[in-house]
Amino acid sequence: MRSTYIVIAICAFLAATTLAQVRATKTLDIYVIDVEGGNAQLYVTPSGESILIDTGNIGAAAARDADRIMAAVKDAGLSRIDRVITTHFHGDHVGGLPELATRIPIQEFIDHGPNVQPGGAIDAVMQQYAALNAKVKHRVVKAGDRIDMKDLDWRIVSAGGQVISAPLPGGGGPNPYCASFKRHDVNPVSGQPVGNTEDEQSVGSQVTFGRFRILYLGDFTWNQEFALNCPVNRIGPVDLFVASRHGQPSSNSEALVHAIRPRVTLVNNGTRKGGQPDAMKILLNSPGLQDLWQVHFSLLGGQEYTVPGMFISNVYDDQQPAVPVAPMTLPQGAQASPPPPHNGPAHWIKVSAQTDGTFTVTNGRNGFTKTYRAATGTN
Repeated sequence: MRSTYIVIAICAFLAATTLAQVRATKTLDIYVIDVEGGNAQLYVTPSGESILIDTGNIGAAAARDADRIMAAVKDAGLSRIDRVITTHFHGDHVGGLPELATRIPIQEFIDHGPNVQPGGAIDAVMQQYAALNAKVKHRVVKAGDRIDMKDLDWRIVSAGGQVISAPLPGGGGPNPYCASFKRHDVNPVSGQPVGNTEDEQSVGSQVTFGRFRILYLGDFTWNQEFALNCPVNRIGPVDLFVASRHGQPSSNSEALVHAIRPRVTLVNNGTRKGGQPDAMKILLNSPGLQDLWQVHFSLLGGQEYTVPGMFISNVYDDQQPAVPVAPMTLPQGAQASPPPPHNGPAHWIKVSAQTDGTFTVTNGRNGFTKTYRAATGTN
């Protein structure tokens, strides 16, 4: 009997040791994964809890994007994903989910509710998604909800076309950028009249880890930013802003971006999606901004509207001897031609945050890192 107790004790010790090896760090680690203009962000807390926001692209790219997400999962030492938040049901945000679910256990699915844009290839993905979330916990969130996590204060600030009505801690002051806000009647990227699409349903999150604050709103739109943050700045200052809608000018208004005063902005763009001049002017001119990081060099911005290469984790397709200086110009409503398939090496941007508000950003391509010390007072 005594030997049995000894064996049990040894097994318990080894299990605890293994867990300690997996999450020896005391940081909140965030992997912004390159899914070629889609979205996938992995959050891992010091206690080992995890949330994945979005799962990459639909169709032939799904297996590639699942591979890239799994590379981050492995780097983080995870054996499962506790929660997956799908911001909205567009193919570049939810398309890789059925494939990813064959690679790793997922404990809970979170979304805004029914898809408001059915039809086409997304219907098959939604059928697979329904089968997956019928087997585990499934939660439909509303603006104002919280997600219970040991180390984080995770608040849902938008979902299902609605936004929070009360300011968050640190928010609540007047927003001077509301006075000059001009609504979009036409989407400046697609050229289509603004309507009620899946973008408008986006699940937006504000996450607090000690004194570190991050905001990500999915494909939340320009007009909705006014509803969220005017006339009162409900969000308040943040340390890190992951730009909405891949850094496109159909989001990222001064009423949001300049009011929240991010110290660092991260743009999860593609080579021909996001990073247009009109958006970059607003993002780069944000008061208090120290740096902007990009997942890709954007041909839509060119050298004229981009950052130094050390802040860009992936270069662009069809690499030429000379990097284009001028942005690629397109008539309103015209879309850039699809990039050539890129199934080769891809590099994430990793953020490691401490509870005092200090955080370090690392470029997975070149190893360049920069640490941002805790903010003092208003950033």
